[in-house]
Amino acid sequence: MKKKVLVAEDDKAIIEVVRIILENEGYEVITADQGERVYKAVDMHLPDMILLDIWLFGEDGGEIAKNIKGKPHTKHIPLVMMSANNETEKITKESGADGFLLKPFNIDDLLAMVKHHTKS
Repeated sequence: MKKKVLVAEDDKAIIEVVRIILENEGYEVITADQGERVYKAVDMHLPDMILLDIWLFGEDGGEIAKNIKGKPHTKHIPLVMMSANNETEKITKESGADGFLLKPFNIDDLLAMVKHHTKS
């Protein structure tokens, strides 16, 4: 069974690049570009991992992460924050996220992060 990765990102180019990379590695990719859509996708699909942009159309990814990590049925899902600003790594720690990926990211770094968090 394919591992499911939710990519929560508002930049369509990044979504497509990540989708192609992960699908080529055998992952099922689910996407969301706004906070409400992230919550719906998490509840509907219960992904094996979430890649979450720190800002989604002005919405605070740190708050989204806290909400996901604060619910009993989703707190176990590995969640990695993504940002082009390495100063936001502090938000990642405060939100309870499991990792941080600096954009633009190297494909090998992306795959290593996803493989690490989706291994059984």
